[in-house]
Amino acid sequence: MATVGVDLGGTKVMAAVVHHGKPHHPGKVPTPTDGPEAVVEAIATLIEETAAANDVEVTHVGIGAPGKVDREAGVLAHAPNLVGFGQPVALADMVAARLGGDVHVRLDNDVSVAALGEGTHGAAAGSADLLAVWVGTGVGGGLILGGDLRRGDSGGAGEIGHTTVWPEGRVCGCGGIGHLEAYAGRAALEAEARRRHAAGEPSALVDLAGEERMKSKIFAEALDAGDQVATRLLDDAVQALGLSIASVVTVVDIDLVVIGGGLGGRLGDPFVARVERVVQEKVFGNRPVRLVTSTLLDYAGVVGAAELF
Repeated sequence: MATVGVDLGGTKVMAAVVHHGKPHHPGKVPTPTDGPEAVVEAIATLIEETAAANDVEVTHVGIGAPGKVDREAGVLAHAPNLVGFGQPVALADMVAARLGGDVHVRLDNDVSVAALGEGTHGAAAGSADLLAVWVGTGVGGGLILGGDLRRGDSGGAGEIGHTTVWPEGRVCGCGGIGHLEAYAGRAALEAEARRRHAAGEPSALVDLAGEERMKSKIFAEALDAGDQVATRLLDDAVQALGLSIASVVTVVDIDLVVIGGGLGGRLGDPFVARVERVVQEKVFGNRPVRLVTSTLLDYAGVVGAAELF
């Protein structure tokens, strides 16, 4: 009998048997782009593979998914960064049905479970209050107050990526205007880099990526090469993240923020330190706020999803 944690992201799906906060024989595949059934199949296959590698029977599966989640119903209600998820999807029931047997499946927001992972076994272990901000394909947030994961009445608590940083700014993937995600999410950064390149502005980002997806390592390599487009885009991302985080910190009165995600983890401590400086400049009352890089990194979501049980 074992618990598997699953991290469903806009770029990849990861799964592992988790025991005492440690992932065992993790597996990952690119996130399918041909609809919910393909995503369910990818999740179920990874679960079966990690179960076989650990020689265990899986009885509980926790899934962290990007977007707005109806936790009680096990429904992914709105996920703009997953192709084919424009309508609510009963993801928990679909995975349970595909696995068969007496397997219990729980679903929650991906960054909420990442916050849970970091708060129990990672960079914020032992902290009762924290904000987790995951900078990946999009930008998500998770909030723990008084030791409890806060989800809100509609399940959208912590959705920092859809706070407004520039009212007349870029269009977000969700359709909103000027959201944080439009300035700091990897998919939005790629779209803006390609738009500028098409308009005649040379960039190592496009040269390095070619026709392939601009992964986080491409941004890191372009920055190291001194690429001006990458530099300006990341400068804007730092500013936008700092503004949004400072607002949340002011409202809920916390002093610890964990930064993770594919892009946040890849750029690491120097990037986090830059965001921290903006937060300190903008937070009300000039109060000290500590920003730290995720220590669980890619496994925060997997570990946190298992913690749902």
